Amino acid sequence: MPTSRAHRAGPITLLSSGHACVDVYQGAVAALVPFFVAERSYSYAAVSGIVLAASLLSSVVQPLFGVLTDRWAMPWLLPAATVLAGSGVALSGVGDSYALTLTAMALSGVGVAAYHPEGARVARVASRGSHPAMGWFSLGGNLGFAAAPVLVAAVVAPGSLAATPLLVVPSLVGAALCVIAVRAAGASSAAPSAGRAGPAGRGNGWASFATLSGAIVCRSVVFVGLSTFISLYARQRVGGGDVAGTVALLVLYLGGAVGTVAGGRLATRFGRVRVVRWSYALTVPAVAGVVLVPGPVLFLCVALTSAGLYVPFSLHITLGQDYLPRRVGTASGVTLGLAVGVGGLAAPALGALADATSLRAALAPLIALPALAWLLLRSLPEPEAYGGVRPRAPGPGRAVPGAPREEA
Repeated sequence: MPTSRAHRAGPITLLSSGHACVDVYQGAVAALVPFFVAERSYSYAAVSGIVLAASLLSSVVQPLFGVLTDRWAMPWLLPAATVLAGSGVALSGVGDSYALTLTAMALSGVGVAAYHPEGARVARVASRGSHPAMGWFSLGGNLGFAAAPVLVAAVVAPGSLAATPLLVVPSLVGAALCVIAVRAAGASSAAPSAGRAGPAGRGNGWASFATLSGAIVCRSVVFVGLSTFISLYARQRVGGGDVAGTVALLVLYLGGAVGTVAGGRLATRFGRVRVVRWSYALTVPAVAGVVLVPGPVLFLCVALTSAGLYVPFSLHITLGQDYLPRRVGTASGVTLGLAVGVGGLAAPALGALADATSLRAALAPLIALPALAWLLLRSLPEPEAYGGVRPRAPGPGRAVPGAPREEA
């Protein structure tokens, strides 16, 4: 491995692991819902309020933290936010007060929100503009989210909600990893906005960024809709009861892990916009297969859908940063938080439609959304025109603005 690649690998590996530790708490909120219902007899409205408090704060507040990181480098925010996210979930099971539980989950959401814009900035500095490296950073978060149900079940099922304080442990590990990663990347001395010192006369591509955000919302609606209902739908279409539902959900998550890594590598070779555009085009028939094809082939369609939705995941982040090279934190907050959160608000509407008609009819509109994303991205330019980095990782003598230069 060349020295420059080895130099990137250490910090990115640490950041990816830290990302997993903080995103565990995004998945833990929903994973705790059955325990709140069983032990405290919370109504569906009550537990929906808990999930909504965490998810809305996590998504809506992220751009605000992004604005702050555009003005000041705050690498200390990574370990602090990780501990806050873990502490909120850890306190959620203490006592019987619904108000305390709601407040604790809201604080966890704030911690998750605070982490991501600065985390994406530090990862950008550490990766030196490498798309595969950013893919690995994103993969860490995906794996952490997927691991949450297993972690929560292992801790809470034997000991009841009184055991939730033990869930703080991943946040302590993640905070330590973040401290080491920041020092290794040299991010504390980097410019607050990687890309602030873009080429003279180059500004922010707000129109392109808005178009990209629209595509991200489409993607989010599809993924949230499938992750919410695919387990129930697989039982109907395949049979096999709980096993079929669990396998379908596992395939959805594993396909996302493969797609995230593949996206960075494909972008290095073919360019980000082209890869994102064709990923959405190929996702259309995959989603159609999930909705329309019965039998075990459903699992293959779920895997293809998941890969298609996750190939663009890390590319959304770097594209957003490069469309807004002077607002990297803001771009990260929107692409990682707000646009994803807004898409998630469609889940209750899908549930209401399923109650009124059928689950298959409720999932059918999801087929059109990747097509809409493809249409939105047809005229999207590569972001060099706005002063962003080029699609390929920089070589010797060509550094990402705001990132430390590599020694020749």
